[in-house]
Amino acid sequence: MFERSRPSPSKLYRNRRKGKIAGVCAGVADYTGIPALLVRALAVVALIMFSLPTLIIYFGAAWLLDDAPEQLYDSPEEETFWRRVRATPSSTMHDLHHRFLSNERRLRRIEAQITAKEFDLRRKFRDLEAGST
Repeated sequence: MFERSRPSPSKLYRNRRKGKIAGVCAGVADYTGIPALLVRALAVVALIMFSLPTLIIYFGAAWLLDDAPEQLYDSPEEETFWRRVRATPSSTMHDLHHRFLSNERRLRRIEAQITAKEFDLRRKFRDLEAGST
């Protein structure tokens, strides 16, 4: 009856399939594109230096984050795109702006060509009608 909405690729999820304890580090690694081993190493360093805050944040995240869905991305290209958006949003927006600008220029050239021929054709028909009367 109700169509389920597609999971958001821009959302942080925990990944229990790849995770060791609760999947938080694996989820952060998937979200950022950083290797999971590096994220786990940073979590251990944070645990040694700031034990209580790290434990509170880690288990709070494990409790609050949703599990990662099976099919979050439709293709590897979509996954790459969303990782770029999260890592460098301004660069991604700049690239998209230029891509759309390029498409708009191409479309304007096509429209100019089509409308110019159509204008010329209409003028020729008007000249034929004026000559026949």
